[in-house]
Amino acid sequence: MPETTGKSPSVLFVCVHNAGRSQMAAAYLSALAGGAIEVRSAGSAPADSVNPAAVAAMAEEGIDMSEQTPKVLTTAAVQGSDVVITMGCGDTCPIFPGKRYEDWDLEDPAGQGVDALRPIRDDIKSRVQALIASLLP
Repeated sequence: MPETTGKSPSVLFVCVHNAGRSQMAAAYLSALAGGAIEVRSAGSAPADSVNPAAVAAMAEEGIDMSEQTPKVLTTAAVQGSDVVITMGCGDTCPIFPGKRYEDWDLEDPAGQGVDALRPIRDDIKSRVQALIASLLP
């Protein structure tokens, strides 16, 4: 694991469209881990753009996601990550031995406004804080 290799742990967040949940989780991890964890996000069927309501909800937290773009999930991204966190993509995520996998059961924010996104955002933040505590000494 990362402690023995001397490199930063890496986390990949995956959801179908890479436009909401995985983008918010990646943004929180980047902001809260202060560069100590390598952060990636991707989707099995990426959207054309990040959900504007997710961008607005994160802006309320002082985190700017406006320049992010959805990325396609690649086998290389999974292989290059120590922890893979799925958010509703199920069996479209390749499985490799030696990786830590978690599935976060989060409501899909697609098509919802900022008010509906706030509780999802706050749930993601608490999960990311627990993830950081588990990865960094």
